[in-house]
Amino acid sequence: MNDPKISIKETKLLSDNWYILNKVTFDYKKPDNSVITQQREVYDRGNGAAILLYNTANKTIILTRQFRLPTYLNGNKNGMMIEVCAGLLDEDEPEQCIIRETEEETGYRISKVEKIMETYMSPGAITEILYLFIGEYDASMKVSEGGGLEHEQENIEVIEMSFEEAYDKIATGEIQDAKTIMLLQYAKINLGF
Repeated sequence: MNDPKISIKETKLLSDNWYILNKVTFDYKKPDNSVITQQREVYDRGNGAAILLYNTANKTIILTRQFRLPTYLNGNKNGMMIEVCAGLLDEDEPEQCIIRETEEETGYRISKVEKIMETYMSPGAITEILYLFIGEYDASMKVSEGGGLEHEQENIEVIEMSFEEAYDKIATGEIQDAKTIMLLQYAKINLGF
């Protein structure tokens, strides 16, 4: 945040009900050296991590299904989304977070993950960086049914399916979540599925 072309003039808190929503007024110096003043609402919910769990021998993956209110409000008839396991970092490093979230959501206890990229998923309005991982699983790693944490009001269905079935769900529109699509495409290109 040291770019001389950008000068933050005011940050006004609009809401801190769930996460932080600010209205930011800033000056931006254009390439012709003229300066324009702009205002944007910026939502800060922290950073997150997501993982595609895959089984090379069986050519299967683990996904989750859960209700997502914003999608319901924007045309998703039942609000259910099929996604890779994901969660907010809170105070953890990305690797620690995704190992914890994997066990909470899917019931699989993994110890080794590989970070493949960092992304801004909605850079026009949300500050979040999402760290994307892959990790191999097998039946011996299953320690619980998963489903998320009750105190976080999570109600997550764990789905194991063939990689090809999941990949086909992109074309049919059954998988519309961007992080899931990116990880499935990464696996298609790099993991030989």
